[in-house]
Amino acid sequence: MKQRLITGIIAGGAFLGLCLVGGVWYHVLVLVMALIGFYEFVRMTKLPAFGGTALIGYIGVSYAVFPWKLLGLDMPLSVVAVFWLLMLLFLVVTVVTKNEVPINQVAMLFLGMVYIGLGFAYLADTRSTPDGHGLFWTFLMLASIWSSDAGAYFSGRRFGKTKLWPAISPNKTVEGAVGGIILAVIAAVIFALTSGGLLTIGRALLLGGSAAAVGQLGDLVQSAYKRVYGIKDSGTLLPGHGGILDRCDSWIAVFPFVHILSLLPVF
Repeated sequence: MKQRLITGIIAGGAFLGLCLVGGVWYHVLVLVMALIGFYEFVRMTKLPAFGGTALIGYIGVSYAVFPWKLLGLDMPLSVVAVFWLLMLLFLVVTVVTKNEVPINQVAMLFLGMVYIGLGFAYLADTRSTPDGHGLFWTFLMLASIWSSDAGAYFSGRRFGKTKLWPAISPNKTVEGAVGGIILAVIAAVIFALTSGGLLTIGRALLLGGSAAAVGQLGDLVQSAYKRVYGIKDSGTLLPGHGGILDRCDSWIAVFPFVHILSLLPVF
């Protein structure tokens, strides 16, 4: 428990500190987290972490999360275009190797590239939104996610009786999930009340509820594929906490969701 607390304070402090600073430094931190996350994903799927095929995925993740705008650079191709080209390259690998690298392996690498690359890209981009309030939106979403985690944990311990999805995550309960949604919505509403009109109550309810529901789904997704591969944690980078994917599974589901569906009023 002591190790977990110390790791949480150091890692959390470093992340929040660079988030406050923003700019290229924060974006580079998120890029490093994304690359470590993809490394964990590759290792978890029992594939060579630095094999030639995996390198294609690292390229895709790097391209998606790279701080193009902050460095004054134009992205040569859209992320969608690059991901399609890399998908084609993945498929070519199966042909060139005469199925020594089979389709199921490259499919997993492509899935991980999209899942992790876009997840961390939207996390980074939220900090530098065009409206100049990126720090507010980032903290809003993180606070909603963390409130959901806390609400689910304490509600589950106090009131939990009905298992949510025992085959995937036996400790999660319906009562805990509901408690998480309620606390996340409360956190978002507090942000709205202190935003000086930047965030409406209605939008806060939508964002808080989305962060809780999608965040809990992201956590279940992580639990599901860890169970398939028979592992407890995605990595060991953060003693007492596991790996990057263990800590960010909700983040990389929530941030793309609220951007893609235009729930964040920033564009």
